[in-house]
Amino acid sequence: MEEQTNRFANGLIRLGVKKGDRIAVFLPNIPQFITAYFGTLKAGAVVTTISPLHREGEVTYQLCDSEAEVIVTQDSLYPIVQAVREKTRLSTVVVTSQEAKAAPSFPNTLSLQQLMQKAGTNMPKLEVNPVEDLAALQYTGGTTGTPKAAMLTHTNLVSNAVAFASRIEGKPAKETFLVALPLSHIYGLTTSLNVPISLAATLVLLPRFTSASALQAIERHRVTVFCGVPTMYQSLLADTELDKYDLTSIRVCISGAAPLPPQVQRQFMQVTGGLLAEGYGLTEASPVTHCNPADPTTRTVKVGSIGLPLQDTEAKIVNLETGDTPRAGETGELAVRGPQVMKGYWRKPEETAAVLRDGWLLTGDIARMDEDGYFYITDRKKDLIKFKGFSVYPRELEDILYDHPAVKLCAVVGKPDLRAGELPKAYVVLKAGGAASAEELMAFVNGKVAPYKAIRELEFKKTLPLSSAGKVLRRVLLEEQNRLNC
Repeated sequence: MEEQTNRFANGLIRLGVKKGDRIAVFLPNIPQFITAYFGTLKAGAVVTTISPLHREGEVTYQLCDSEAEVIVTQDSLYPIVQAVREKTRLSTVVVTSQEAKAAPSFPNTLSLQQLMQKAGTNMPKLEVNPVEDLAALQYTGGTTGTPKAAMLTHTNLVSNAVAFASRIEGKPAKETFLVALPLSHIYGLTTSLNVPISLAATLVLLPRFTSASALQAIERHRVTVFCGVPTMYQSLLADTELDKYDLTSIRVCISGAAPLPPQVQRQFMQVTGGLLAEGYGLTEASPVTHCNPADPTTRTVKVGSIGLPLQDTEAKIVNLETGDTPRAGETGELAVRGPQVMKGYWRKPEETAAVLRDGWLLTGDIARMDEDGYFYITDRKKDLIKFKGFSVYPRELEDILYDHPAVKLCAVVGKPDLRAGELPKAYVVLKAGGAASAEELMAFVNGKVAPYKAIRELEFKKTLPLSSAGKVLRRVLLEEQNRLNC
């Protein structure tokens, strides 16, 4: 890998790539992603990763916004690049294939082999200021609007990898990571690439997650660490073949990117014997800021908590109205400060000023801290439902819905209402073979919450819109709802 990344870096330099130039990596979880990522950094350039799930409009936006001049992609994704190329500043397209064979020849492109063929194997000699120089332009998932690029430095990424490796008690040269999270997403990039590389760990790459492929990989390769999202753990638990696999190699699993239903956490630990701990982060913080300790002696976690801040990371709760710090147990906006916090948003000074204040990053998430210093996410500030002036947190209602044995996936959003302002509405996907009526599910929830929090409407769906990280896109549900209301 050292030789491959050096060849890639020298190949870029031969193309005329200079320090600070942006290189787009448009690949799934294959070894060439790792080559392109670290090779770009060694060339002093800036990586911008593009999800392989993105379509033409999304790819065009990111290429134009980042002003990338080189893109690395695979043959199956090339038609998208070809369709958008003339709308961007791309000067070079590098193509590979998932099977690592010689990629098909396309007009005005280079194969990865051609780029690296005559390139030197020594690491390029150039000065990089790790604190100031950018390593990545990492785009937010766009769940709350147009994606913005977080400017992440080398120090941001390295400090977060080292701190997270420490939190999960990572053992150098002894861990095997299941890489199922998309490496194009900051959660996967840090926890499933930078962290295992820093530990000299084995990486088991899954270009596409399925419960069957994950279970097979865990058993075959004796996976010890798996970082995923709640929908992945739900999928594993729902697999009818689950009891046929030996999962005892698992030491610790981390869930992030979306709220982890407490019942899923408990059931997974009971079924596998491994530790499933919830963590928290955001693109603007490289991304991890909190995680439950992975103590191998007690193998216990505080269910429902995102845990404690990572080393060198400060966290506090800020009152939404006054800006003061409330007492333990009271809710407010979570703010964090540490070496992993971004420099700002790429060419968006106003948006940067709105979230970075005196070194503190305002996360936009509502949280509370208990007397032991553990943090709990209550909800997104922008997802708050205002019912007759009362604040209703969607996650509270979703967690109760997940307690119902028939519910596989759910989301609660605010439906506009002339009298109340907004009414809590639930969207539910039932488990295969699961049966429940809307009335039954609403009664199941409403009997456990104050009347103003009650779900007023419930709609069944076959699927819910998910981001590449497995997060339910409430924004998409709201947009669909608004179109229907119009």
